[in-house]
Amino acid sequence: MSGGLSWRHHTIIQALLSRGPLKEKDFHSMFLDLTKKNPVTERQLFDGFVLKINKALTCVHFELRGCIDQYDGQLYYGVVNTVSDEQSKLGTKYKVPQIAFYKAIIEAIVQDSTANGVVSNIAALNFALDSQVTIVTNQQSQESQSHVPSVLKNFSLADKEKTLHELVKDQWLDLTADGNIKLGVKSFLDLRSWFRSNDVPSCHVCSEAGVKVELCQNENCTVRIHQHCLKQLFSLRKASKVCPSCGTPWPYAVTKAESVQIEDENEHRESQRAPGSKEKRRRTNRIVEDGNAVQNEDDNERRGSQQATGSNEKRHGTNRIVEDANIGGSGASQSSSANFRRVTRSSAGLM
Repeated sequence: MSGGLSWRHHTIIQALLSRGPLKEKDFHSMFLDLTKKNPVTERQLFDGFVLKINKALTCVHFELRGCIDQYDGQLYYGVVNTVSDEQSKLGTKYKVPQIAFYKAIIEAIVQDSTANGVVSNIAALNFALDSQVTIVTNQQSQESQSHVPSVLKNFSLADKEKTLHELVKDQWLDLTADGNIKLGVKSFLDLRSWFRSNDVPSCHVCSEAGVKVELCQNENCTVRIHQHCLKQLFSLRKASKVCPSCGTPWPYAVTKAESVQIEDENEHRESQRAPGSKEKRRRTNRIVEDGNAVQNEDDNERRGSQQATGSNEKRHGTNRIVEDANIGGSGASQSSSANFRRVTRSSAGLM
């Protein structure tokens, strides 16, 4: 797996495996510290760095992936298991009843008709795990029978509370301010294929699973949109605040905090462009200054040459009166060549 990877790649992988998913700003900061390259202004280098890691991780069915947490709208990066079933993701640490409990929680969250993306703590602790058992049909009696393993029957309330605590700690689940249970960032990273295979309705804007979304007020319309996607959709002043499918008015107002955030993001992008623009202006000014200096030098040389020629003519006229006078030679002017210095920025390749 490590073939072709440098210590920088290994550091990134180890950090994500040990610390779990990282916010975009933290991941970018780590990349900058390791490579001395800005991942925003040098996006091609950043993408190539991540691609090299993923090529090495393919053989063990892992992938360095980014996803947006639908509750806070922030981008996270993490190393995920690309095998599709959730048992393979949790099986290395969690036992069968714990996996069944987790599955019951995520099913309740994604099936919520209000699309709030939460389930109450009390409701989760009272989930019966019978629904997580595959129903077997007896072909002779044409009766459906389900066999509930004893480990599921004996999974107590205390076991559920302990499992819930572990799932939150490992970022598979998370808790809201009022104590409800929501999906953790690790679920958004790892369960993308599970969302699709279980027909979880997708966001109209980004096509990702719509777990925590806003719904169109038209009951006959199925459009759902993430909050962060709504901000992008309606952030323009002239953008119509209507459903992009049925045209029903969409009650949306940019909060003061969001307005400040948008301004900060715009200022951040401008500040990232500024160094390049300033450097370009400095190069231009340097060229102009050098050009002016050369022009002034040439003008001085021409004036000096003309003065020297006039002086020589005057001396020649005087010397003609006196016989056997030596004729003084004229001074030779030296022309200087102008060399423009081109300023380039060196970009060392990542190892």
